[in-house]
Amino acid sequence: MCGIAGFCNHPTNWKENIEKMNQRMYRRGPDAGGIWANEDKSVVFGHRRLSIIDLSENGAQPMHSASGRYVCVFNGEIYNYRTIRDKLLKEKKVTSFRGGSDTEVLLEAFEAYGVAETLALCKGMFAIALFDRQTKKLTLMRDRIGEKPLYYGFVNGSFVFASDIGSISVLEGFHNEIDTGVLQIYFIHGYIPAPYSIYKDIYKLDAGCILELDAPYDTPKVSPYWTVRNAAKYGEAHPFKGTKEEASEELERLLKAAIKEQMVADVPVGAFLSAGIDSSTIVALMQAQSEQNVRTFTIGMDDPKYNEAVYAKEIAHHLGTDHTELYITPDDARNVIPKLSGIFGEPFADSSQIPTYLVSKMTREHVTVSLSGDGGDELFCGYMTYPSIDRIWGKMKSYPYPVRKVASSLLVNCPLIQNRQILQTKAYLLGAKNPEHLYELSNAQEASNLKIALDKNVHPYKHNTQPYGDLKDTQSRIMLMDMEVYHPDDILVKVDRSAMAVSLETRVPMLDRDVVEFAWTLPIEYKKQDGIGKLVLRDVLYRYVPKVMMDRPKKGFSIPITEWLKEPKLRAWAEALLDKDLVKKQGILDADVVWRIWTDFIENGNWRIQIWYILMFQSWYCEEKM
Repeated sequence: MCGIAGFCNHPTNWKENIEKMNQRMYRRGPDAGGIWANEDKSVVFGHRRLSIIDLSENGAQPMHSASGRYVCVFNGEIYNYRTIRDKLLKEKKVTSFRGGSDTEVLLEAFEAYGVAETLALCKGMFAIALFDRQTKKLTLMRDRIGEKPLYYGFVNGSFVFASDIGSISVLEGFHNEIDTGVLQIYFIHGYIPAPYSIYKDIYKLDAGCILELDAPYDTPKVSPYWTVRNAAKYGEAHPFKGTKEEASEELERLLKAAIKEQMVADVPVGAFLSAGIDSSTIVALMQAQSEQNVRTFTIGMDDPKYNEAVYAKEIAHHLGTDHTELYITPDDARNVIPKLSGIFGEPFADSSQIPTYLVSKMTREHVTVSLSGDGGDELFCGYMTYPSIDRIWGKMKSYPYPVRKVASSLLVNCPLIQNRQILQTKAYLLGAKNPEHLYELSNAQEASNLKIALDKNVHPYKHNTQPYGDLKDTQSRIMLMDMEVYHPDDILVKVDRSAMAVSLETRVPMLDRDVVEFAWTLPIEYKKQDGIGKLVLRDVLYRYVPKVMMDRPKKGFSIPITEWLKEPKLRAWAEALLDKDLVKKQGILDADVVWRIWTDFIENGNWRIQIWYILMFQSWYCEEKM
């Protein structure tokens, strides 16, 4: 796990600028740093290293291939690098290796097989920059699901890239304006989805994509090499033919194989344990394959409505792990909040970012790598929203869309229901064209009504530009929507940035390529029935943890943010950021709307998630731009 950065044709001091970029992402790789420039300094690479595999200088980056043709900076892990290394040796593409790092294997594979074939071979999480000194081509690559971040774009006409958007913003000559066209999307979701960033001319490389750039490095070409959409379509066209029991057996085999690969490291490895189905399954399969007690970590709160630590402790005891827990307080949360804008580099407002950071911080005191259970909900139909969308659409679809559209418009604008939030929400959803549009509207309606940003223009993005009707099953289409946007741009961003802020590498076995592709072959009834989701995943877990220990409501990885914001210190912090004069001076948000939303919460108790979204935007803006 590391951080990468670079630029092409930057007109000023190349060494000073790449070192500034490296320093900004120091926490991503505190163990070592390196820089490289080609002969005419038209291409410059930077790297910060968190040493995980081959801790010697043989694993240092930027790294050259044995022939000297290719230069690479790489963030992430190639879990099956030993298999690829053996293939290279067996086929005599390589006679020997200098060290034992996956970076060296990557470089030799690129030289032997080319980019496309190498990516097809690789299983892992990664953001890679590769320069071909012979053809002068620069290639950027991002992993299939989007575990590792990679920003790119132009600053004063120079092409730039980095793992951390903050590394781009420190470049000499950086004056890129805020892209206000992303704000409407941000206030719907609480994050900025790829390919956009908060800045104009700076983008996120989409998951599963390659960017190619030839001299003079002014016209990048982006293309996908793998998409979760194609995996889902292929899986539905080639469904698993066995029984549900056989499906759970195959899932267990695939997860065990993925976990075994992801437990490989030259530093201590542990796992997050939240007491949910996903993390408990990962820990159970880790412990089943480990000769030592696996290190597990969880956080709790004194408030029983939010506390799962007691259950996590029971599961850890049953599995025989070496368990550590930390109970957090409102003061712990308050101490994290000022750090958030620096951690994420752009507005990001999933409030579980706070406990994620705190559990990562605690975990890093004991291990350098932690496995996570993320991905189970989106792949195995775990969220309650999936069947609810299916149920609501089942009631709506018998009425013709033109009739519903007119009725929706009339009701939304009817004075009698404008101040009745539940009725207005139902009226808004009535205008949905199809189930996926219904899901989009269920997220968007509140933000659309509030009109928080002054710029009412909105960029097109996957949810409103790509049809999801390729899949027959409604719930599968909603899962695909989440896997394309919510999972890579919220969940994985939260985990990566929070963990890297304390120099902790996180790995996600559920997102192993084989597991993901297998999940899409499963019929929906193997995933969810009678309101219970993740059926095949549960079947795997129940072989290791008694069902009775897991039969309880899921609390989620959340905090009582609505209660904490009313306490004096956090309320004062919030009201300073939402001050009308300050917001008007910025000229980006509607100050009257912002203050009305806040006072409605304080005086009437009407909480809207957009309050946290606004606070995180304001916190970022005041930290970065003022």
